[in-house]
Amino acid sequence: MSQTKVAITIEEGVLARVDALVKRKVFSNRSRAIQQAVQEKLQRLERSRLAEECARLDPTYERAIADEGLSAELDSWPGY
Repeated sequence: MSQTKVAITIEEGVLARVDALVKRKVFSNRSRAIQQAVQEKLQRLERSRLAEECARLDPTYERAIADEGLSAELDSWPGY
């Protein structure tokens, strides 16, 4: 995947914490630490959005749709 260089402004305290992680070799460099932090935040936001969308679903309606589709297929399933 291609990468693009960007400039950011970051609080000194946050940068000191990032630098401490780099010094402890948790990350190879500042860029890697910040890139991973951004990726993790984006993933959390996406999961949160999915959870919000799922919460809007009507469980009774969703069950009815699932059962409707399932009942049509049950006839073709082998008996056990």
